[in-house]
Amino acid sequence: MTRTTFTPRTAMAIIIANMVGVGVFTALGYQLADIDSLFAIIMLWVIGGLAALCGALSYAELGASLPRSGGEYTFLGEAYHPAAGFISGWVSATIGFAAPTAVVAIAFADYTGAILPGGVSPLMQKIIAVALVVILAALHARSRHVSGATQTIFTAVKIALITAFILAAFLLTAEPQILDLAPKASDPAVMMSIPYGIALIYVSYAYTGWNAATYVSGEMSNPQKDLPRVLFLGTALVTVLYVLLNLAFLYAAPVEAMQGKVEIGYIAAEGIFGETGGRLVGGMLALLLISTVSAMTLAGPRALQAIGEDYHAMRWLSKSTVEGVPWLAICFQAGIAIFFILSSTFDEILVFAGSMLAFNSLLAIVGLFVLRWRQPDLPRPYKTWGYPIVPLIYLTITAVTLVFVILDRPKAALGGLALIAVGFLFWFLTRNLGHNRRNPRHD
Repeated sequence: MTRTTFTPRTAMAIIIANMVGVGVFTALGYQLADIDSLFAIIMLWVIGGLAALCGALSYAELGASLPRSGGEYTFLGEAYHPAAGFISGWVSATIGFAAPTAVVAIAFADYTGAILPGGVSPLMQKIIAVALVVILAALHARSRHVSGATQTIFTAVKIALITAFILAAFLLTAEPQILDLAPKASDPAVMMSIPYGIALIYVSYAYTGWNAATYVSGEMSNPQKDLPRVLFLGTALVTVLYVLLNLAFLYAAPVEAMQGKVEIGYIAAEGIFGETGGRLVGGMLALLLISTVSAMTLAGPRALQAIGEDYHAMRWLSKSTVEGVPWLAICFQAGIAIFFILSSTFDEILVFAGSMLAFNSLLAIVGLFVLRWRQPDLPRPYKTWGYPIVPLIYLTITAVTLVFVILDRPKAALGGLALIAVGFLFWFLTRNLGHNRRNPRHD
């Protein structure tokens, strides 16, 4: 039987869908509450995009050199130690993918309730969120062909709807706002302030997902050739969309109306379409969020599959279909997401998950330098453009963001350390169960 692989188009769809979620539709209100310069606010999204692009170019070398599905699990295990890879996979499974999947599924249920006459009850919202997770898990566990087609279609709809919204904002807004984007003398001080750093945390989370294609690189026909192009183009496209979308928000609605508000999409839509705008955007965001949940359901379980292939005690995670689709890992991640949905104990999960994923990526890109030093003869079909400046730009921006997380959210930082400690303990127990690892290459 011919083994189906993911096309570059599907891999790019995975990146775009993972990146474009609730973050870009909620962050602006918090930024406007503390930052009074439109230039500084737009620069937040430019800086976030620059970091993501530098990260994508760096990951392109890692993915082309180590073309195995699993993302940071593969990179950290090879660069540092098997324990580092295992903990990375542990973080991705428990927080990196399952928790954001739950958050986005609940947002989907909220927006669905907003567009239905009479709304829906809290119980029905949970049922809708759980149903979305279950349906998409079933689709992605069925076959790679169905999975890839589903993701590509949902992502194409997402791009089309966002593009339509941006065009509508600039063409149909009856009372547009004046966009004063010229830099001011006070902007450097604003951009070095703590509120600006905190705002960068939310922007960083909105850009999370630029590395998603590395989780399925082992299921691409030619990752050494296609992965660098997919990572760069997918990330660049989202960066352009983010900057234009925030300009559209600022053009369509007064700053005073959006300050401190979460429902930026609703407010901007009312400025474009009138009273019916909120409901229209609710339907649009609901469709967009399906794509995000779908992409997380597709990418995350590949790290679990890699763990199952390497550790005898976790071999059940590697169970797959004839095509190699990790159906049991998909079900396992979906189960964790459903637990978060039902427990509803994740009011700060967005910052927590974003910072943990950023820390994972930071270690992976430091690993780029480690591998260049430790394994100079490793085949590198693609070498990072602008090395070492490009990866250093990413590391600097990400490190500054994480410092602000520690200063502003010490509980989240301690929670991250606790999660890492539990992951290390789990690795230690797993390694000593089932007669060591199944893959002796890393022992």
